[in-house]
Parts: sequence; structure tokens; C-alpha cells
Amino acid sequence: MKPSVIREMSTNELKERLDEEQKQLQKLRLNHAVSPLENPMKIKLYRKTVARIKTELRKRVIEESTKEISR
Repeated sequence: MKPSVIREMSTNELKERLDEEQKQLQKLRLNHAVSPLENPMKIKLYRKTVARIKTELRKRVIEESTKEISR
């Protein structure tokens, strides 16, 4: 998922998507531990997507707290 798409999503959508991505990543890791995946690069893609979503959520929290402090 591209960062531009992530920025356009609402905070609630991001939280829901984060849960979905983390569950999928956990399933992939478990399946990879049991038997090798056909495409192990999927794990990397999900990890990066989770990191991008977490980064955007954290950025929004910081922006909100900055607005409150400046008031």
C-alpha cells in the first residue's frame, strides 16, 4: 500500500486496516514456519505496510497533541 493512499484514509479506517494487516502477517509467519511459502517476500510487504500505517497513526497523534499545546 502506497503512503499516499494511507494518508487519505481516516484514522478509524487505518486502525481497522492495521488489525487486518497484522493478522495476515501473523498467519503468513506461522505458515512460513510450518512449510516454506511460495513467495516469502509477502512477509516483507506486510511488515512494511504495518510500519507505514503505524507511522501515519503516530504522526496524527503528534499533530493533535501539538495543536492542543499551541492553544
